[in-house]
Amino acid sequence: MPAIRSTSVRSGSVRAALFVVPLAVAGVLGTAAIPAGAAPQPGHGKSLTCRGEGVDPKAVVRHGTETVIHAPLSTIWKLQTDVERWPSWQSPVTSVERLDHDPFRKGSAFRWTTPIPPNPATPATSLDITSTVKQLKRNACIRWTGPAIGEGLRIEGVHVWTFTKVKGGVLVRTEETHAGDQVEANIPAATEILAQGLEGWVGALKTTAEARAGHHH
Repeated sequence: MPAIRSTSVRSGSVRAALFVVPLAVAGVLGTAAIPAGAAPQPGHGKSLTCRGEGVDPKAVVRHGTETVIHAPLSTIWKLQTDVERWPSWQSPVTSVERLDHDPFRKGSAFRWTTPIPPNPATPATSLDITSTVKQLKRNACIRWTGPAIGEGLRIEGVHVWTFTKVKGGVLVRTEETHAGDQVEANIPAATEILAQGLEGWVGALKTTAEARAGHHH
């Protein structure tokens, strides 16, 4: 069984906030936050949108990241939208169930789970996430929202992805906001953990898509 990635505890304040979401969980949430010490900047100008809608402008826990993936857009889009296969390339995702039977589009919903290891504030539990696609433009962008619920924890998430063809591949950008009493109780710690998780998701997407496209190398 692969080891679960985790961050070392560096201070009491970070330890106290570990109940928010451990690193392995953050990877599947694609979560987001502001760099430690930065102030929230709603409407910062770089915020991603899909069909005119973006992340929660009021949320104080947010992060965005981007990478160029050297693979066809069709490969990347299929990996990201074939949500039931996420567990095959995102190790922290333990299950995904589509709640509708249509092609992946606006209104599609899916329920997914990921384990939370025990930590000083909570016992081992599982985070149950229900995501609904609110906006989608094929091969261009996706925006989904929904609650993530665990023992003593509730997060309202908004997640935007954009896909843009560039020379040699595709520029994939993502941005997410989280709102909820637990994550807002220690914003710097939540931000650090969640940001690393979102970077992990983008990294896994890049690794998987490039491996599938790499037969000609």
